[in-house]
Amino acid sequence: FPASLGCLRPFGTFVSFGTASGSIPPFDIMLLMQKGSLFATWPLLFHHLARREDVVAMSEELFSVVLSGAVKIPLHARIPLAKVAEAHRRLEARQTIGATVMLP
Repeated sequence: FPASLGCLRPFGTFVSFGTASGSIPPFDIMLLMQKGSLFATWPLLFHHLARREDVVAMSEELFSVVLSGAVKIPLHARIPLAKVAEAHRRLEARQTIGATVMLP
């Protein structure tokens, strides 16, 4: 965590998603000031999904950006649905990058 803060420019924002690499230990908030007046946030998915109209608006924005070609989502693998256990094993082992598409 502190090393990640060192990568930010002054007034930069540190965003933590999930805890796959472990949780962030408690820290002195003065560290954000010392590293350049930084911002830190930990968005919780359930807060973003609390209101349907917000989900619809965010989804429309996301899909418009993807459809415009501004964001490219790499396809990691196509796996038959019959091998769904294998797909889960790869995800749990952090062996995937990008999208894994399940085929009927």
